[in-house]
Order: sequence, then C-alpha cells, then structure tokens
Amino acid sequence: MKSILYITLLTVLSAYNCAAKPKPVIIGYVGGYRGLVNTDLIDATKLTHINYAFIDVKDHRAWLHNERTDTTNFRTLNLLKQKNPDLKILISIGGWSWSENFSDAVLTDTARKAFAESAVNIIAQYNLDGVDIDWEYPGMQGEAGNIFRPEDKQNYTLMFQELRLELDTLQKQTGKTYLLTTAVGGFEQFLQHSEMGKAQQYLDYINLMTYDYSWGVAGHHTNLYHSDSYEKENSANKAVTAFMAAGVPASKLVMGVAFYGRGSVVDSTAKHPLHQKIAAPGSGGGYSYIKDSLVNKQGYRAYWDKKAKAPYLFNETEHKFISYDDERSVKYKCRYVKKKKMAGVMFWEYSSDPKGYLLTEMNRVLR
Repeated sequence: MKSILYITLLTVLSAYNCAAKPKPVIIGYVGGYRGLVNTDLIDATKLTHINYAFIDVKDHRAWLHNERTDTTNFRTLNLLKQKNPDLKILISIGGWSWSENFSDAVLTDTARKAFAESAVNIIAQYNLDGVDIDWEYPGMQGEAGNIFRPEDKQNYTLMFQELRLELDTLQKQTGKTYLLTTAVGGFEQFLQHSEMGKAQQYLDYINLMTYDYSWGVAGHHTNLYHSDSYEKENSANKAVTAFMAAGVPASKLVMGVAFYGRGSVVDSTAKHPLHQKIAAPGSGGGYSYIKDSLVNKQGYRAYWDKKAKAPYLFNETEHKFISYDDERSVKYKCRYVKKKKMAGVMFWEYSSDPKGYLLTEMNRVLR
C-alpha cells in the first residue's frame, strides 16, 4: 500500500512540475516597416510571440508611421491566432532608425506618462498583447543624429515603470494580461548606460540582441562564445553573464539569433579571414539564400569555428567573408538557453529565412 501511495505521489509531483515549468519562448520580429506583411508565409504554430517592428516615436508619443499598412498588419497578424490561440502579438517601438526621439519622450514625468499612454492606447485599440521597447540606445549614440543624454540611464527605468502602470490599468479594465518586454544591446557597454537590475522588475522578457557584433574586422557577428584566438570578442555568453551579474534573472533573458548574414571584403589574402581588417563592406543576405545559394557554392567555402560555435563563409578569390547563424549554431544556442534556464530565444527577422530552416531547428530543440 505504501509503495502504491509513493508511486502515486511521485506521479502527481512530476505532473505538477511539468505543468509549472513554462516552455521556452520563441519570439519572432516581423518587419512591418516595409509595408504589408504576407502572413501566409508565417508559421504561427512555431512561434509563441510576434514583435511587430516598428512603431515610431514622435512628439513624445508612440506613433504609427505607416498607419494604413500598420493597421492592416495588426488585423492580419491577429488572424494568425486562429492557427495558434496562444500566440501573442506585441508592438515593438523604436529600432535602429526610429530611436532618435526616445530620450526626449521620457525626459520628464509628464512626457513619460504621455508616451506610455499612447503606446498602451495602440494595443488597446487593435486588441494586441503588449509593448516591446527597442531603444538603440539609452545614453549612447546609436544611429547618427540620435538624441541621447546621461539622464537616459534613470529615465529608461522610469519609462518601464510608467508603461507597466498603464498596462496594469488596462488589464483591470479588460481582464487580460499584457506583456512588457525590451530589446537590449548584447554587449556590456549597454549595462553602463542602464539600470537593468532595477528595470527588470517591470519586464516580462529582456531580448538580448546578440548579433551585429563584428565592426572594423571580419569577426563573428552572432557567435555564442568568443573565438579561441580573440578573447576580447563580444559573444552571447558574455552578454548573458554580464546581464545576470547586473541583476537580471536568467528566467527573463531571451537569446538573440540572426536570420541574416553580415558580409565584408577583407584586406588580407590569408586563407582564413577571421579578425582580418575589412577593406570594404559586402553583402550577406538572409539565411534561406545563404544556405541554398552560397554554402560551398559560387566560390564560397563553409567553415566552422569550434570554440565560438559559429559558422562563416569565405570566398578566397574575391576575399569575401560572411558571418551568420545556421542550424548547427542555433542548436548550440538553444541548448545553452535550456542549460542556463533562460526564457527562450528571439530572432531578427522573419522574412530573412522564408523557408523556415532556423525556426524549425528552434522548435526541434526547444519545444
């Protein structure tokens, strides 16, 4: 009798633990700034969240820069919930090109309230599920011409506090839970200009942009670890470690994956281009194109950096170098996420891998 009770108890506890442990999220950024989104190409069953990029910032408020196409996109994206009822649709505000007005928009209590109200009004009006902030970057230049100031460090936190208040107010009216997330620079300098340990209390997920790392030299742009011979190189592991040390729980951190490659032309004639000086910019392309048309084709040879857990291509004749994520690097990133008990993965941007090679691998490993 005791053995039966013991087995029954173990079964109940196991079922409870499985139910209590959330599955890793898979967040896809979808670019609506180009115009109408063809949602027929989006596999909603393989996503947990879509972050709609981007909403602009104007006159201290969140602003639909392309209102006609944005509103149509909101409607068609919401229809994807017929295929996946658990799918969440968020607006992502800012991005590289539309972050110039963030600093002014959150400079005072009055401005922050107006900004938060405008953002939440958008999701209320179009029946969306939350707000994602992609400020590139508080306290730092970002794109040329961006406004930034030392006060951004504290105001960044206060912005999230005000947004959380407005979302909670809306929740009381509708009975629906709303999400607040942010995309952050996947490098330690971002932490010097923010208070992520404080800001995280208002956030559901913190999306690490662990890509676009290589500048000036032909290095990995979305590597999990640093290369064997280049310890100063940025990496996803360094970003995760730094954000956790700053007080962000692993359970809120989301690992970034690049659905695109970054290309360059190197100055050297060396057979291995890593960390060689860049002579000129080059094209990379989306992963579907890279996989189908460039890997060991058109003069390109595929390489794998065992230490960095990252692939790259090199055309020795034309000195062309491309860094990117592939199924193998995504597998390692997803395993890392599970080992560190992180929230999940996110990627930029859906249309760069229309054949779904990388999204399929994410689902295979995580879900």
